[in-house]
Order: sequence, then C-alpha cells, then structure tokens
Amino acid sequence: MMSLSEIEVERQPENLNSNDPCDQQPCISQISDQSFAKAYQKGFQQSVRFLSSRGVPRDLVFDTAQGAWTKAWERREQLRNPSCVLTWVNSIALNLYRSALRRERHTEALVDLQDPKHEMIGASIDAERILNSCNRNDRVVLEAHYIRGFKLDEIARQNNWSETAARIRLLRARGRVRVNLRRKKTALAKAHLAA
Repeated sequence: MMSLSEIEVERQPENLNSNDPCDQQPCISQISDQSFAKAYQKGFQQSVRFLSSRGVPRDLVFDTAQGAWTKAWERREQLRNPSCVLTWVNSIALNLYRSALRRERHTEALVDLQDPKHEMIGASIDAERILNSCNRNDRVVLEAHYIRGFKLDEIARQNNWSETAARIRLLRARGRVRVNLRRKKTALAKAHLAA
C-alpha cells in the first residue's frame, strides 16, 4: 500500500468515520498526475503479483493489471483516499478479471462435431451421382452453370446454342434431376419401412 507521504494530495476537509484510511467515506481529494505516475511505477508489479495470487492465468495478468491502472487513471477523481491507491486499483483489477470471466462463460466456442471435409466429400459424391444419372446435354448445362459458374449466355456460346435454348435446357435438366431425386427418396423411404 502506498503511504500518504509518498503521494502528494490536494485535499479539502473530509469525513473520518473509520480507523482504516481505505474505508473512509467519500471525500473531495485529488491525486496529482505526477503522484499517480509514481504510484503506477511503484504499484504495477504489486498489482501483477496480487492478480497472480488470486489465480488469474499468466497470459491475462499483465493485460488485466494494465487495464486496471488505465481505468483508475481515467477515473482518478473518484479515488476517495489517495493513500489507498494500490488497494483501489487492485479492486478494479479483480473486478475487470471477474467481468472477463462472466463474458467468457457466455461465449464458449462450439464443439465441431463433424469435419467439414467429410461433408464436402459426401456432397461431391452426391453431385457426381446426380450428374451421372443425367443425359449428356443435361449434364453439360448443369456442370457448366452450377459447378463451373458460367452464365447462360456463355454456356450457349460454348455449345453453339441460342441463349433461350440454354435457358430451357437448364430448366428441363433441373426438372429431371428433381424428379429423379424424388424417386430415389421415395424408394429409400419404402426400403426403410420394409426393413
């Protein structure tokens, strides 16, 4: 704890209700910028040790201590008793850490249950099966549009079709794929019910 002799204070009369200088009722006092800087130089490592003794993880100790001293600097006019600056800053540090813990509980990472690579492989196998069940023209237009990302006018130019013909072929190909998928879904449902 910083002693009163180490910190220069500008004070007005205060209300002394307790023997402990850190439990005094609010009084109007100002800690000078230089005095706060001295308190920081002497007290930062003590704040780090205090947080470590309270079980704060090593990777958070310095950031929490720095955050507490920064917050104390921004709100130094709220300091009741400048001789208790270290106690005040350490209580701010502990509150900052507790707040971080509360936020962390609400933002836990979700466990990845499935590997996205496996889903992509399954999706590509399904797409390949669907395309294999199509006739040549349906396959050409579906691959060009959905897999390679070509627009209808580009597909029409590549295959010497009119743009309208490419649009109609894409529409019909989607319809045939939809019908084939419904048939497979119905067949799988019947097989599942029969088993």
